[in-house]
Amino acid sequence: MRISEAARVSGVSARSLRYYEEEGLIVSGRSANGYRDYCQSTIERVRLVRALLDAGLPVRLVKEVLPYVTSQDGVCAEFLAQVQSYRDRLAERIAGLAERQAALDAYLAAARPDRVP
Repeated sequence: MRISEAARVSGVSARSLRYYEEEGLIVSGRSANGYRDYCQSTIERVRLVRALLDAGLPVRLVKEVLPYVTSQDGVCAEFLAQVQSYRDRLAERIAGLAERQAALDAYLAAARPDRVP
C-alpha cells in the first residue's frame, strides 16, 4: 500500500512513517515508480513503534530494543529489562526534581518579607 493508505491504516502521519524509516525503525519497499510500498507486517511494526513511543520510550531506546520484541512470542526478557532500566532512571530523575522543588519551596517560604517570625 502507498504511504497515504499506510498512514490511514496505521494511525500515524505520512511524515511519521518517513521519519521512522529514516531512523531505521521500519523498512518500506519501493514500487517501480519509486513510491514507498508498505506491507501489512510493516504496518504492524509501525503500530508497535507508535505504542512504544506513546509509552514514553525515546526513539533511541525503541531502536535498540525493537529487535527483542516479537509479536508472536510476546516480549523478550531483554526488552523488559531495558524498559525497566529506563523506567528506573526516570524515577530517579523525578525524585531528584521533587527534592529540588521542595528545597526551592522552603527557600521561598523563608525568604518572603511578609513572613512572621
